[in-house]
Amino acid sequence: MARGSFGIGQISGIRINIDYSWFFIFLLVTWSLAGSYFPAAFPEWSIVQSVSAGLVTSLLFFASVLAHELGHSVTAQRHGIPVNSITLFIFGGLAHISREPESSGVEFKIAIAGPLTSIAVGVVCWALSYLLPSPHFDGVAEIAFWLGMTNVMLAVFNLLPGFPLDGGRVLRAIIWKLGKDQQKATRWVSNIGKAIAYLMIANGIVLFFMGHTLNGLWLAFIGWFLNSAASGSSKRASLQQELQKFTVAELMDTNYIKIPAYISIEEMYNDYIRHNKKSYLVVTSGSETLGLVNMHLLRNIDKQQWGIKTATEVMTPLNQLRYLTPEAGLIAALRLFQQERIDQLPVARDGEIIGLLSYEDLADFLNKKA
Repeated sequence: MARGSFGIGQISGIRINIDYSWFFIFLLVTWSLAGSYFPAAFPEWSIVQSVSAGLVTSLLFFASVLAHELGHSVTAQRHGIPVNSITLFIFGGLAHISREPESSGVEFKIAIAGPLTSIAVGVVCWALSYLLPSPHFDGVAEIAFWLGMTNVMLAVFNLLPGFPLDGGRVLRAIIWKLGKDQQKATRWVSNIGKAIAYLMIANGIVLFFMGHTLNGLWLAFIGWFLNSAASGSSKRASLQQELQKFTVAELMDTNYIKIPAYISIEEMYNDYIRHNKKSYLVVTSGSETLGLVNMHLLRNIDKQQWGIKTATEVMTPLNQLRYLTPEAGLIAALRLFQQERIDQLPVARDGEIIGLLSYEDLADFLNKKA
């Protein structure tokens, strides 16, 4: 779970988190609805009625934002891409997809799924607003109308053709398909995203000086956020292009340590791991390799069990691991680490292990290049 957020449950195996910044936008939307929208639509309503309608509408709106992100997430899962969580925060929602799509077609499907979900929700809400009988359901119909309008506006905004918006990802998929170059496509749509962000900031400043203080500040704030995200995407694309020059052979550790399979975790830690060596193979007395030490599992084991459990109980068996070749690029290695979610991976040639690559070494290398 990300810092500054808390979980509220799971949907389709995806953790749903709420960032603390979400409460600000939730209260802002509720205040806007209860303070102006519903009093204008229903002057006869009491303050309690307007506030109640505002709260219900805000909750339903953020449920539709969650539906938008679930559209992305479920589509990603259907194409074999794990989704760790969805976080609702001040700017809406964010699906934490574990890795980038490997093809432009999958990218397009994942990107377009969110806006299509919002449009579908909007159409259903609009239809409901017209089908509900008057006057007994006028309040519910007005809530449905607002949700329909807002969801369609959300879809239209997200389809603006700049990164990191959904429209930018759709455009990237198209440019990627035509040009066969994902990094170049990312730079293109990131630059478009920055241009859109600058326009939003400029419009926000104009609105501010025209007396629309809150709307101006909010528009400029969103523009600043989009510019930061687009700049980050552009830098990552440049970094990925730089990484294409390097192979696993240049970063792998050939001086790895072999740990006897029968020793306890406590012995393994005291004799090997505490010396900060990053790469370990677990072997039998006959030097047959059994697996790799899984540091993540080691951290989760109660220290009282360290004297009882053996190295084989915290290793990942070789038959459960995917191998890297020394000629593989570091981009391919990074993607494999993201898929496997493990500390280290074996590097092999002709079925024989010749080295180990640790995620920590790769991360350090990435940070230096960045």
